[in-house]
Amino acid sequence: MTKNTVRIALSAIALGLMASTASFAVDTPVYGSQLMTNQERIEHRNKLRAAKTAEEREQVRLQHHEQMQLRAKEKGMTLPDTPPAQGGMQGRRMGPGGGMGGMGGMGPAGGMGPGPNR
Repeated sequence: MTKNTVRIALSAIALGLMASTASFAVDTPVYGSQLMTNQERIEHRNKLRAAKTAEEREQVRLQHHEQMQLRAKEKGMTLPDTPPAQGGMQGRRMGPGGGMGGMGGMGPAGGMGPGPNR
């Protein structure tokens, strides 16, 4: 393979991975996860994935929020009153330098650049 072919293949793989992770916005942190078992977190995420519409997902989130509020109260803990914002990439909580821009991307400063053997 030529260097150009390898670069194109690696770029296609990287884009595919980014697209696949962006489509799973339900993998964002689970509200009240500190009060849940690992199995409960998995089941909650499965319910979110099974929801067919945004409205169904929102209903699942609201019911979960109420359950976690009750569980926290029973344990003498407090959780935020409002569930975290969801949908798209907002739920990912990327700070400065996160995502495709910023620091550490695929450019001359690091990542998958051409390397020393041009």
